[in-house]
Amino acid sequence: MIVTPQPEATDAGAMVLGNGGNVVDAIVAASLVQSVVDPLMCGIGGMAVINITAPDGQRIIIDGLGSSPAAVTPDMWEADLLGPTPDGFGYRTKDYVNETGAQAIMTPGTLKTLAVVHGRFGSLPWSDLFGEALRLAESGWIVRPHLQTLMVQDETKYGRMNFGDKLTSTPDGQRIYAPSGGLPKLGDIISNPDLAEVLKHISAEGAEDFYHGELAQAISDSVQLDGGVLSADDLAQYTVKDLTPITGHYRGLELSLPPQPAGGVQTMQTLGIMNHLDFSTLDHNSPEHLTVIAEAMKHALRDKEDLWNRGQSTDDDYSALLDPSRLDETAHRIRNGEKVDVDGPRYESRNTTHLNAMDAEGFTVSMTHTLGNPSGYIPRDLGFMLNGGMSTFDPRPGTANSIEPGRRRNTTSCPTIVFDDAGPMMAIGAPGASWITPAIVQTISNVIDFGMNVQDSVLAPRAVATSNTIDISNRIPRSTELGLHDRGYEVRRSPLSYAFAGVHAITRHNGVLSGAADPQRDGYAAGVR
Repeated sequence: MIVTPQPEATDAGAMVLGNGGNVVDAIVAASLVQSVVDPLMCGIGGMAVINITAPDGQRIIIDGLGSSPAAVTPDMWEADLLGPTPDGFGYRTKDYVNETGAQAIMTPGTLKTLAVVHGRFGSLPWSDLFGEALRLAESGWIVRPHLQTLMVQDETKYGRMNFGDKLTSTPDGQRIYAPSGGLPKLGDIISNPDLAEVLKHISAEGAEDFYHGELAQAISDSVQLDGGVLSADDLAQYTVKDLTPITGHYRGLELSLPPQPAGGVQTMQTLGIMNHLDFSTLDHNSPEHLTVIAEAMKHALRDKEDLWNRGQSTDDDYSALLDPSRLDETAHRIRNGEKVDVDGPRYESRNTTHLNAMDAEGFTVSMTHTLGNPSGYIPRDLGFMLNGGMSTFDPRPGTANSIEPGRRRNTTSCPTIVFDDAGPMMAIGAPGASWITPAIVQTISNVIDFGMNVQDSVLAPRAVATSNTIDISNRIPRSTELGLHDRGYEVRRSPLSYAFAGVHAITRHNGVLSGAADPQRDGYAAGVR
């Protein structure tokens, strides 16, 4: 089974599975299609983190997140700093220089991540996985609701450039996406022959050409001609990293999550606090239920923000957040009605995508990849957008998240695998920035604590606490909202029926697979016998 937020990507993965490929082959093919049909969310110029449980039971985290180019300096934008964005997702600078254009780009890791995982676990030839991505780039793909929404939404109120303006900020972007002068509309067909040629080249020459060969030189030449600092040496020296998974437990089940710089510690800390709280007498989405999970979310968010803002944070600092006695003490405070004070999140972008694949024997892949805050920058004649990952770094020197050569990008991305006695029983992840952890933990809890199937667990209305305010989706009852007010909380109701991150998940029970795609996006889950 495979699940993605784009129907074309799910189709591609399912076709690969139907043609004898394994779950890694399906993930690679689907990711390549996502790179074509979601150009503001992800791509071969982006960043990735992947969680794998191999057929032999080995658990692997691969960090393909971006790294800062060697030529950056800690104070390069200090004089241009206008302050944090009002929603906390990065920093504002003069002329959008840290988020848009050639200076905003980190060394991309997505393509190398796909190549590495395929080299270790793929069963079909690399070139066989490009068919649907090539077809869609050449023949065209249809503009779907979620992408169209991205292109027209107002980002200026958050101090960022509108995505539609980014999409057409280069001559290539104008030619590909606005040939008649206006942004694409719902149902329009977009073709990208430049990207098709690049994909053909990568299919034949391998991903290494993107980092060491003709493509690497073309990328760096274009970026530097336009005032950026990413170089051919940055591409050549980039490596993905094998990380040791975080192992945690919830209600007797084991979890594997990605460590720092990804979001596993925050997610596992939230679940670890909840594990010390009794949900057996709570009604789902009652004021009592939302109170305890909101406080667990706030504690984990506060601790993560503290470590991201220190001058230096160590692995031991992150491990300490998962100490059982600390988790139990926090749960005790929540039971006693104490509230933690949090300012809100920093540094992350909602513009991400996620996909899972699993087979009946438990071979499992969960992957989140992103352009960060998309740069809008398309290298000359190459057809793909590069990431805007530099926008999440603090332009002020001296913190653990300040600009530094080679520094990996912090992210809340958290592809997660849950295990029962028979092996992997759930693969889950989401795009959604600071909403990722709240959405994942609620969906896992819906399955384990409230006995929901995976579809119901994803569809269930969510609440998030990424500040002292509790945000609720529009399907949470008014009675719950009033109950939270009575407990002293400010409550903010979303106008959306389905809100807060885009959870995609697969479950496996007795060898039977079930999948669910969040209706906020446009995808679906497909099973193949």
